[in-house]
Amino acid sequence: MKRILGLALLACVAAGTAAAQAVDVNVCDVVKHPTNFDGKIVRIKGVVFSGLDSFIIKDASGDCGFPVDAIWLEYPQGTKAKSGPAEVVHIQPAHNFAGTVAAPTRAAVTLDAKSKEFKQFDSLLAQPHKSDAMCLGCARYEVAATLTGRLDAVADASLKHDGAGKITGFGGFGNLNQYPARLVLQSVTDITPKELDYAAADAAVKKQQSTQNLTPADPMESIKKLVDGLHGTPTEPALQRLYAALPKKGEHNGVIIVKGNTAEEKDEAQGKEDAPDGVLYTVSLNSDRLQGDAYARALVHAGQHISDARQPADATPPFILEYNAWSMTITAAVFGGQKTLTLSGGTLAWDLSWPPAERTDKMNEAINTYLNKFAAINR
Repeated sequence: MKRILGLALLACVAAGTAAAQAVDVNVCDVVKHPTNFDGKIVRIKGVVFSGLDSFIIKDASGDCGFPVDAIWLEYPQGTKAKSGPAEVVHIQPAHNFAGTVAAPTRAAVTLDAKSKEFKQFDSLLAQPHKSDAMCLGCARYEVAATLTGRLDAVADASLKHDGAGKITGFGGFGNLNQYPARLVLQSVTDITPKELDYAAADAAVKKQQSTQNLTPADPMESIKKLVDGLHGTPTEPALQRLYAALPKKGEHNGVIIVKGNTAEEKDEAQGKEDAPDGVLYTVSLNSDRLQGDAYARALVHAGQHISDARQPADATPPFILEYNAWSMTITAAVFGGQKTLTLSGGTLAWDLSWPPAERTDKMNEAINTYLNKFAAINR
């Protein structure tokens, strides 16, 4: 009995010591100087938002004043979770990568995925907003919480190219490796959900009697029809590039499309496969949240991201990268015959009832609102 009691006391002391080692920080501290916290166990109070290609921790104030105004959130490898982004593009050096690869050594993080707190957190963030029309990656809630985990950081997350236009350097996290900081979750407490407001978008859907095509279709065929349908328009070259970026049946072009857990900690090591440009792009899709035409729209979004990443230009601002992807996604919705398109958080990105002369301005406003207010990507 004494031995058991002694071990129990030691376990309590060890748990208390581990908890004390967590550094209390806020989101803005990390966004401002991410490398100050690299490799540390931190405790952060923030708001978690999930969208099509967002799974982020934002400051409760909503604005830290930086181009990438949030921390990417991931779960340790092997975590069986339901929540996460609906789609994410991860960039990884291929076996024939042109630059120098120095994958960091990270201390393993253990998450008790069976804990009551994590189950509640995961369940809330996984709940979709239900709509008769396409609501792309729409979550019902955002969640305020205290999150503890390992903070990973880089000084510069932008892509680097050589004189020939090949990517020679990158090192960020999250979608398109754009985030200088990520938190790999260890535990979560103080969970407070907030239901997102979709009332205005839902009213537009009801007015249009808009429905979503949930019938499984060939997404690549759908995108090819879009390209052909816009032949000769100013949009065609960009559509051709994004279509070319996506792999066709039997083609090995460095782009890998997988279905499954989109929130799992991504591999930073060099890949074992070669790629035409020395870079592997993994498009992870949560097919449970991307039914029918929504799957094709998500692939358009991912294809535009990959197309932009392959352009021989350094340091394209994250806002421009996201703006381009959303522009093409909305274009696909419009020319795909959709009457409406809603984004996570309740932003109405397309409505057929908009006056023709106002549509471009309204779509631009919608993208700006979504990126600034919800996705925490600023100009």
